[in-house]
Amino acid sequence: MHILLFNEYYPPDTSATAKMAAAVAETLATKHQVTVVAGRPSYDPDEYYPYAFHRTGNRNNVTVERVGSTAYPRHQMRRRVSNYLSYLTLAVPRAIAIRADVVLSMTDPPVAGIAGAFVARMCDRPFVYNIRDMYPDMAIGGDIVRPNSLVARWEQMHRHALRQAARVIVLGDDMRDRILAKGAAPDRVVVVRDGSSPSAPLPERTHPSVQEVRSGFPFVVLHAGNLGFYGAWSTLLKAAEILRNENTGLVFVGDGANRAAMESSVNGSPNVRFLPFRPVAEIPHVMAAGDLHVITVKRGLEGVVVPSKLYSTLAAGRPVLVVAPLECDAARIVRESGCGLVADPDDPGAVARAVLELRDDPARLAAMALRARDTAEKYARVNELEKFAGIIEDAVRLPYHGYSS
Repeated sequence: MHILLFNEYYPPDTSATAKMAAAVAETLATKHQVTVVAGRPSYDPDEYYPYAFHRTGNRNNVTVERVGSTAYPRHQMRRRVSNYLSYLTLAVPRAIAIRADVVLSMTDPPVAGIAGAFVARMCDRPFVYNIRDMYPDMAIGGDIVRPNSLVARWEQMHRHALRQAARVIVLGDDMRDRILAKGAAPDRVVVVRDGSSPSAPLPERTHPSVQEVRSGFPFVVLHAGNLGFYGAWSTLLKAAEILRNENTGLVFVGDGANRAAMESSVNGSPNVRFLPFRPVAEIPHVMAAGDLHVITVKRGLEGVVVPSKLYSTLAAGRPVLVVAPLECDAARIVRESGCGLVADPDDPGAVARAVLELRDDPARLAAMALRARDTAEKYARVNELEKFAGIIEDAVRLPYHGYSS
């Protein structure tokens, strides 16, 4: 069959969505023809392309068609919106012209699912919706936009796309609950997690790069990843203040929309450090640097955002502190597997107590590290990708009647 994947970001873009889009496309391409309609690389890409109205190439047996969208750096929201709009303007007509057997859409840009549903409807083909971040819920919960008539219309169109979809693929049980609450048919909503790939052996704690990330702290609580709108950052920073005289440091490795405000709020606190993203080759050093790794989702966004970095943390055999509501998928996985602790995202004292509890019990921390590796095997990425591919194939085999209501 011929599968069309509709997503703005694709390697050499380096976003998590771009990497997962490539993993999905390349898995499907082992059996089927796959075409990706993407934009010009703009998300911290490994390689920049000169402007072309349309560019076609092949990457690991996947046909990648790139439309001539703007390629402003992602860090300025207005220019990022320009990337979104120019991509949609050019990608939708191109996608309609391709006439694939099934249309698969992810969530970059945030209205890609709505656009993908439109393309599928125009081509009279089945539509599969892979929701990676749930909009407009994330935009509202992250204080990016305020509720208004346009957002209400956005939500209405999103619900229509959900009803049209032959299958809706979500990242966790908490996200599935959210989608069902919007009226999607239960038999069409399927959980496929990002899962983990085998991790390279971690370097020794004495390695210079590891020590650099540890920043001289005897015990390191580490958050490696995007500092976006979804995290309970204020709670973490207040917990660090409680731990100020406890020989314990909170280290953030990464960047994002909230980093500047976070750095300003700590005002040079001696036990908080902000470090830039490290090259891919140094990721094992970052993973080794943390005695305890943080996964966080602020209250109200459980199921709207599902942090994929949980799985790489588990694969590296690192204990986890989930600062998120109990309903969060990451919290449930960590509690059931015993590979870490869960703390209330609104209670800095609870976060600080959890850190001290594990810091003062090295044997328990070591046992959690072993359970983390065991848990990672349960969510092996290769198995999750095979499940994903099977869902796409089944969607094409189903009798197609438009799936609209």
